[in-house]
Amino acid sequence: MIRDARAFWLGAPGAGEIRSVTLPEPGPEDVLVRSVFSGVSRGTETLVFTGAVPESQYAAMRAPFQEGDFPAPVKYGYLNVGVVEHGPADLLGRTVFCLYPHQTAYVVPASAVTPVPDGVPAARAVLAGTVETAVNALWDATPMIGDRVSVVGGGMVGCAVAALLARFPGVRVELVDADPARAAVADALGVGFAAPHDATGGRDLVVHASATDAGLQRSLDLLAPEGTVVELSWYGDRPVRLALGGAFHSGRLTIRSSQVGTVSPNRARRSYAQRLALALELLADPAFDVLLTGRSPFTDLPDVLDQLAAGSLPALCHLITYDGK
Repeated sequence: MIRDARAFWLGAPGAGEIRSVTLPEPGPEDVLVRSVFSGVSRGTETLVFTGAVPESQYAAMRAPFQEGDFPAPVKYGYLNVGVVEHGPADLLGRTVFCLYPHQTAYVVPASAVTPVPDGVPAARAVLAGTVETAVNALWDATPMIGDRVSVVGGGMVGCAVAALLARFPGVRVELVDADPARAAVADALGVGFAAPHDATGGRDLVVHASATDAGLQRSLDLLAPEGTVVELSWYGDRPVRLALGGAFHSGRLTIRSSQVGTVSPNRARRSYAQRLALALELLADPAFDVLLTGRSPFTDLPDVLDQLAAGSLPALCHLITYDGK
């Protein structure tokens, strides 16, 4: 049985390191998981890496199996896929997803892992947490057949929302981003693309995920009367400036928040576990592979996060591989 593992820790802001870990003995209701892949959620994890989490948000930003505290030292992450090496018979040998940091192996309660469906490759399954966020956003947004919808902000979450919206009958989806390279991503997802100044107006619904004032303002500007912006961005302590004159009141526009920490009230009868299982089922679609934009071995993770934080390594979701794969 695996007892020794290695984990990625942020020793100090901007300084990642690999530490040795001795795993606890699994209890009768636990599983021991050997990591196969983990994913770096670029926006959130670079914020953590640079020590930029506002003190007022320490509790809200805490990951399920985080160790240590912000700003550092802290072990952080939440996109892990591995194989159950020890545990209940129905999970033994299964590939599972867990909201666990970057670590070569770990012990958690069996209830904390979700089996990956047979039709979903392990590498793609690291996107489950992101797709779960997108599922919850669309439960909040309640798009209708034939709606005209824009997604402003082509990061991991925005692209996952666009990918799901592309499946809705008659819905015309446009991904809006300042980076022209996102046009190829939009094409792979089966949706339209536009730069912010060229974006199509008169939208019934806009999902905003750029985490910028300009992006939220443009989202409002794109709405038809009575339209809604669903806000997925996280701003921390940063103030947001908006021009709420003009069409905001006369057009009876709405800004609605959405956050994955709570199951949407529109689907309150669903559990967190059911929502995550649905996200994994949806990942059977190979279109999501376009969100996996690079891979590096676990031992390189300190350098990878440094490059992501500096902007020298462009990525949507960067895969971390284990066992030299």
